[in-house]
Amino acid sequence: MTPPLAVDIDGTLTGPSRAIDPRVMSVLQEWDDHVVVATGKAFPYPVALCEFLGIPITVIAENGGVVAVAGEEIVFTGDPDSAWAVAEEYEAAGYGLGWEEPDFVNRWRETEIAVALDQPLDPLERIAADHGLEVVDTGFAYHVKTPDVDKGKGLEAVARTLDRDPTEFVAVGDSENDVATFETAGRSFAVANADDSALAAADEVTDASYADGFLEAVDRIEAE
Repeated sequence: MTPPLAVDIDGTLTGPSRAIDPRVMSVLQEWDDHVVVATGKAFPYPVALCEFLGIPITVIAENGGVVAVAGEEIVFTGDPDSAWAVAEEYEAAGYGLGWEEPDFVNRWRETEIAVALDQPLDPLERIAADHGLEVVDTGFAYHVKTPDVDKGKGLEAVARTLDRDPTEFVAVGDSENDVATFETAGRSFAVANADDSALAAADEVTDASYADGFLEAVDRIEAE
């Protein structure tokens, strides 16, 4: 039987340019069980991906800060007020979030903020800690978030809603923010371009990178 799937977007369903690889679309559309899109992106992005793929909206967004399953109440966790307070203090100290205006990266975020990787990390971590928050490097951005919010807890919430056990899921991802998903799911794959923390946490590592790695993981799953 095909297990339910929890899959990251950037670096996992994409190529290095962050564009979705069209080959993954039919895989997700034809998956025989639930597909959970689990990402650090702002809430509208995974919802739109599900919508345009024509699959049920089942998403974990903002690193677990938002969990949504079609037909069920949307659950928001985290502390957006503190996250934006960090952003304001960071900018007052002479730094910036690093995005061009308009800032589409943060415009629709509900529970956290994201800072570009070319911005100074040390002061961001210090200011975040002063507000009781943490900074996670997803390989795309530094995310300022509540420490007890992560994709793993998001997967547990989705599993409860779907009346499934989290260990039934197989997870595929590529970065630090996928580690909690890997630890929660019953089986996990890191694609070859994954960062060190994801490579160490995954049960299996693909030979191929990016979407090629995802497709390789799918082949391994379907072969069993």
